[in-house]
Amino acid sequence: MIIYTGGTIGMKADATDQTLKPFDFSQILEEVPELAKFAFKIDSYTFDPLIDSSDVEPGLWQKLAAVIRDHYDRYDGFLVLHGTDTMSYSASALSFMLDGLSKPVIFTGSQLPIGIPRTDGKENLISAVEIASARRSDGTAVVPEVCIYFGSKLLRGNRTTKISAEQFDAFASPNLPPLAEAGINIRYNEALIRRPEEGEPFRIDTRLDTRVSILKIHPGITPQVVKNILLGSETRAVIIETYGSGNAPTAAWFLDIIREANRMGKVLVNVTQCPSGCVNMNLYATGKPLLEAGTVSGYDSTTESALAKLFHLLGKYGDNGQVKALFDLDLKGEITK
Repeated sequence: MIIYTGGTIGMKADATDQTLKPFDFSQILEEVPELAKFAFKIDSYTFDPLIDSSDVEPGLWQKLAAVIRDHYDRYDGFLVLHGTDTMSYSASALSFMLDGLSKPVIFTGSQLPIGIPRTDGKENLISAVEIASARRSDGTAVVPEVCIYFGSKLLRGNRTTKISAEQFDAFASPNLPPLAEAGINIRYNEALIRRPEEGEPFRIDTRLDTRVSILKIHPGITPQVVKNILLGSETRAVIIETYGSGNAPTAAWFLDIIREANRMGKVLVNVTQCPSGCVNMNLYATGKPLLEAGTVSGYDSTTESALAKLFHLLGKYGDNGQVKALFDLDLKGEITK
């Protein structure tokens, strides 16, 4: 099943005024006739209204999870067409919301509309369909994960981040190699692919609590800004984007606010601003005070994944202490421990 949520890939030029407009995905074979060469049935589901990537909200993730649940038994795999700007957020969220997943859920999109001659959309779509339908010799899915396929690479969804607004290879997975790469053949990295426990039933959990803020540390940051973000009454958790391997200012005022937030029971998560690498608050003197003040390591998590993980855990559990303990675990392959 192809699920079209919105985004550039679904656009084509109108025959009358040549403006770009969404096309009818029930007629997908007319736009991408190559799909007819696959020996299986492809159906489509289109969100109404379509959602621009920059307008994506958690409600979309909940609806998307429900669509997959409602059609789960009828299809061998699911392809989600999505705008690129927030695709990593959506793929991360779905990875936590879908439990016992034994079928592929592959996100893809394009930098150019599918109706433009130089589009990257056709290759992304065709290869993603092939991956979503791929089976091992025992009949199980080759990649029973939530992934992003883009620019010839299949990446674990909750390890991705968008790195380019112009290049066709728009996404990267800085801390985990691709699960597959497409050339003449599609080569799978079997050792990295996660599989559900035998007999584990498929289910969804769409409970989300979005009372999470992000604090990006930068030179010149003021006490008032830090207070507003960390001590706000409507915030249960804060992702602190720190320098390097988890380093932050050691000024007394900054650490006092961190300690106060911890006393208030806030969940504080340390994620590095660096595109790749891991938080280690024991490494430098500028990181250890955060650990001592109650901050939890985000390890090598992306900000997108940390945000989705917190939404998910806060939605499931009212006790912030339990959220902290579970955040420290690798739940869906999102961190390396």
